Amino acid sequence: MLFKNAFVSTSNKTGLVKFIKPLAKNGMRVVSTGGTAKLLKQAGIPVIEIAKQTKQVEVMGGRVKSLHPRIYIPLLARKKDQALLKKEGLLPFDLLVCNLYPFEQKAKQNSTCSLDSLIEWIDVGGPSLLRAGAKNFKYVTVLCDPADYSTILKSGSPNLQKRKLLASKVFDLLARYNACIAKQMSGNWKDGGNFYSSGKFIKTLRYGENPNQKAAWFQQEKEGLHSAKKYQGKDLSFNNLQDLESAIQLLRKFHKPCCVAVKHNNPCGVATHPTSLKVAVKLSLQADPISVFGGILAVNHTVSKEIAILLCPIFLEVIIAPNYSKEALNIFKKKKNLRILEWPHLTKNTIANKLSLHPVTGGFLLQDIPPNNIQWLKEWKFLNKVASPTYKEDLLLAWKVCSQLKSNAIALAFKGQTIGLGMGQVSRIRAVEQAILAWKKLHPNISSPVLASDGFFPFPDSIVKAAEAGIRWIIQPGGSLRDKEILATAKKLSINLIFTGQRCFSH
Repeated sequence: MLFKNAFVSTSNKTGLVKFIKPLAKNGMRVVSTGGTAKLLKQAGIPVIEIAKQTKQVEVMGGRVKSLHPRIYIPLLARKKDQALLKKEGLLPFDLLVCNLYPFEQKAKQNSTCSLDSLIEWIDVGGPSLLRAGAKNFKYVTVLCDPADYSTILKSGSPNLQKRKLLASKVFDLLARYNACIAKQMSGNWKDGGNFYSSGKFIKTLRYGENPNQKAAWFQQEKEGLHSAKKYQGKDLSFNNLQDLESAIQLLRKFHKPCCVAVKHNNPCGVATHPTSLKVAVKLSLQADPISVFGGILAVNHTVSKEIAILLCPIFLEVIIAPNYSKEALNIFKKKKNLRILEWPHLTKNTIANKLSLHPVTGGFLLQDIPPNNIQWLKEWKFLNKVASPTYKEDLLLAWKVCSQLKSNAIALAFKGQTIGLGMGQVSRIRAVEQAILAWKKLHPNISSPVLASDGFFPFPDSIVKAAEAGIRWIIQPGGSLRDKEILATAKKLSINLIFTGQRCFSH
């Protein structure tokens, strides 16, 4: 017999009958509560209702039903407690099947609902049962996840190590469940409430940013980068995942066919086209053909055979797209180490309230992440001439790219393509010089691109440097104490300024 005596009390009844029925048929005794007992009885499973076990009827509308010594004595009993069990006429439980009221799901369904309306979804008996059973894992198998039912039926009676793993899963569930309730109690972190976070282990990574660092990947939402299908290639590294995240966040800012190349967590080539992804990919690669070597590529439409042929000669670490044609996948098979990821949700902003967490000594900093839907806003001010639609497209492209570069950041764009990027500099003029140097070296035949700056210009020197290079359009936040001087210099040098009134630093 797999199990002799089970206590079953579930909110999520998925797969329960299929799991309990063969065990009961094999002689397992089943004690159960309320709706769970009713379901099992309807399926023809013999059930002992909890009132018969406790000799106490459920009270307060079911609020108190399992909180009774005649449940917890057999649940917590050890070998040395056999005399007590015999005295009380109780059989020890060797299986507990229990899960919790869906408090988190109810809270998410209506984020504006009051705590009073959620109170009845706070489980009391369930967590108590799970904690007791998990504490006594040496003698009790505890199942809190329906996904484990089939494994138990197939593998037979779990050994001590397996029971310990199932118990650890219980305590993880309880930690997340309590954190969710505490979050509702303490209020939003933006208003001074405590912050709680947890993640489900996905896998250990080979190493972190460097080989001497340990690293692992965790999941917080059902949908995410972990949902992507990998067709081929080595396992993703810590740095691959960081670069992919940077590429995805930038790619989601565009609706037209777009290609984003990222290297060392910074965009190195970005391009869009009104209709053709192939053209966008080609322009992205040409934006900085040196830096893209060993980078990762993200696109927002189907990768065709023609695009695969275009990409194959280039050394890339990862390509991610919403989907691929069969011909494209066959072409990529020639490059076994190239990681090919398909994620249909790639371009969808499916996760609300995204947060950024930064460790500091003794704690961490937390901030929300601005939405990706950057568009031309009425609040943006043309301080000289009004840009034509073509210039506006390039100014917006440069501004979007700037938001993903590491500050100080400068982006130069021309006809849907980045042609020079400056990032991570300790002064803004150095970032300007870096971007102009890349432009002149990589695209010497292009004249007069637009320039975007993720922060204001503290001095006119960057405006002078841009004018000397032939730049005539600049988009920047504004807000410097020297804005009047900046504006006067720009007018004198025939540079047109757009002030967005918002910064887009990324450190």
